[in-house]
Amino acid sequence: MEKKNLRIVFMGTPEFAVGSLQRLVENGYNVVAVVTQPDKPVGRHGSVLRPSPVKEYALAHGLPVLQPLKMKDEQFLEQLRSYNADLQVVVAFRMLPEVVWAMPRFGTFNVHAALLPDYRGAAPINWAVINGETLTGVTTFFLDHDIDTGRIIAQRQFPIPDDADVEYVYDGLMQLGAQLCTDTVDLVLSTDGNAPSQPQKDSEAHHAAPKIFKETCAIDFSLTAKRIYDFVRGLSPVPGAWCLLTPRDANAPAQVLKVYKTAKTGESSVGVEVGTLKAENRRLFVATADEWLEILELQPAGKKRMAARDYLNGFQHPEHFLLK
Repeated sequence: MEKKNLRIVFMGTPEFAVGSLQRLVENGYNVVAVVTQPDKPVGRHGSVLRPSPVKEYALAHGLPVLQPLKMKDEQFLEQLRSYNADLQVVVAFRMLPEVVWAMPRFGTFNVHAALLPDYRGAAPINWAVINGETLTGVTTFFLDHDIDTGRIIAQRQFPIPDDADVEYVYDGLMQLGAQLCTDTVDLVLSTDGNAPSQPQKDSEAHHAAPKIFKETCAIDFSLTAKRIYDFVRGLSPVPGAWCLLTPRDANAPAQVLKVYKTAKTGESSVGVEVGTLKAENRRLFVATADEWLEILELQPAGKKRMAARDYLNGFQHPEHFLLK
């Protein structure tokens, strides 16, 4: 079978998935339909519906789009069957029931932004950076009953520089994942749907990658400077690590402060109360469990992201505050 005859249904939602869909479309693969999440209500009253990046790309290229509320809805399943897919490709979508992933004759494979079985879950890129990993990658695997546990088809590695934030790793893995996506489709084609795969070894699943919530992003200044440094870049620029700028005067209200970029100094802060702030030569530092950490970029509540030196222009007496 030639790739123009292999009927593919693509499933995905965020920008990360667009990279793989775009590569399939631009390289002449036969994507017959796209499945994505329903449009998301936005705005003050939720009165505006925003389509997903995958839907926007699909419509711009004349691809049919399905947006089921429930994956087991009979009307959706009937529509999906009507496309008579040979293969389904999933990138950053949602957990699928067996009635969906088992539908195509060649099965369904997922492109996951980690080196499985490590970092199974919804936010593998964030957690890899948060945990200070120096290496991550992408994995394609066949879906089965449990999330991110299916048989591995192929993997590619991606180094994480010490100064990289999530945006850098996200962009790199999106491109690498797109390449691995088409490589995997080619492998399925060349083996007539019998692509070789290996079971995952649960003993190598050292880290989880659960969904990130607002409370997940709170900075703990009692940790070491290295861990806080990794934590901040693992959440930058989105959703952003945050803390509370708390006056030492208990009667004054605390303010939310987002932190986007920090730098390790190597200067000991042992004996100084964690969260203590100091300013020197228009540079802002905070005491951690072991050393002073420089804050380079931040965002006060209600204002734009800015360099710390600009923030200090209107921030008097930082020693009167703690970060908590």
